[in-house]
Amino acid sequence: MRALIVDDERLARKELNTLLQEYDNIEIIGEAANVDEAYEMINELSPDLLFLDIQMPGKTGFELLEMLDEVPKVIFTTAYDEFALKAFEVNALDYLLKPIQEDRLKDSISKLPEATAKPKPVETTEKKLGLEDQVFVKDGDRCWFVSLSNIRVFESDGNYIKVYFDNNRPMIHKSLNALDEKLDTRSFFRASRKHIINLSWVESIEPWFNGGLMVRLKGGDKVEVSRRQAAKFKDMMSL
Repeated sequence: MRALIVDDERLARKELNTLLQEYDNIEIIGEAANVDEAYEMINELSPDLLFLDIQMPGKTGFELLEMLDEVPKVIFTTAYDEFALKAFEVNALDYLLKPIQEDRLKDSISKLPEATAKPKPVETTEKKLGLEDQVFVKDGDRCWFVSLSNIRVFESDGNYIKVYFDNNRPMIHKSLNALDEKLDTRSFFRASRKHIINLSWVESIEPWFNGGLMVRLKGGDKVEVSRRQAAKFKDMMSL
């Protein structure tokens, strides 16, 4: 698994790099001392895993994750205590408190999915985000790592988007048009000016007013498909 270490402290990066030499399944492909440097390296190298500090000069580790469209696996390396870590929801692989202990690092590495090193694919077009990708969502003091397969609806609300997953409805500062351009159209459909739906969550479809459609999603949410999008939607959902 190809990993990037992001920490503003040189000695902390060196110590972690040394500890990771014991693991054949981890390949350190670079180190970054701040968020801007890390952002460039992530886009260039496409790491599978980040060892990410939280408090850094300039921007925080949270802000780095918010900048990314596709988020790698993340193990936080932080000086925060246990109470601060309660601000996070599950799905980050782990949180290592500094100074990092060898046994805790071993536990973290054991949580990594099996992966083999592979060259970065050559892409002729921009990669779209699909169901297998995960995103970082932050709303106030709460944070989530969410697989796109678990997000059933994106709903526009002014300059924000409400993200529907599980029983959560966090708001992110992004336009629905910008998000629509990044999502794989084989998995996500722009139902109207206000909604993008995850096609894998569609349970039933029924005719609605003015030639539109009403889509019921697993779990009970209902989303109206505009008349303009109805024909396209029926084509996509038919054999």
